[in-house]
Amino acid sequence: MRILVTIASRHGGTWGIGEVVASTLRERGHDAELRAPEDVTDLTGFDAVVLGSAVYVAHWMPAARDLADRLGAQLAERPVWLLSSGLATQPAASANSPHEIRDLVERIGARGHRSFHGRLDRSVLSFTERATISAARAREGDHRDMTAVARWAEQIADALAPVPA
Repeated sequence: MRILVTIASRHGGTWGIGEVVASTLRERGHDAELRAPEDVTDLTGFDAVVLGSAVYVAHWMPAARDLADRLGAQLAERPVWLLSSGLATQPAASANSPHEIRDLVERIGARGHRSFHGRLDRSVLSFTERATISAARAREGDHRDMTAVARWAEQIADALAPVPA
């Protein structure tokens, strides 16, 4: 199957998660293409989609939300999985619970949403981002579990595997 993996990422941490998803799908025999949401104008030619975003102050990034709004009808026509990546030191369920996810899952019929811990490098953050992170008492470092990301992508690959006739 041809699968679009589209990831909104401000500082590259969530993009890295998307790279693992796309690579794992390829290893499992699918044709997976990784693109930023702002580079996606149409879903024609894709059989399934993995749509993800970094989470900032309990919201997905605007580029991911915009893609879901622009292409919602097309997303609803194919299997879709959602992923979020947020504050590295908070429990994944609470740190990566963007307000728009429940509505988005229902609107497009997503097969699921998975939250992953993120990566925090204060040196690349703006002043406002550093203030927000300080208030949240987040720990610096790479807290992404790429093994868990790959396992999740394997589940997607298996769900999309052709059923023998």
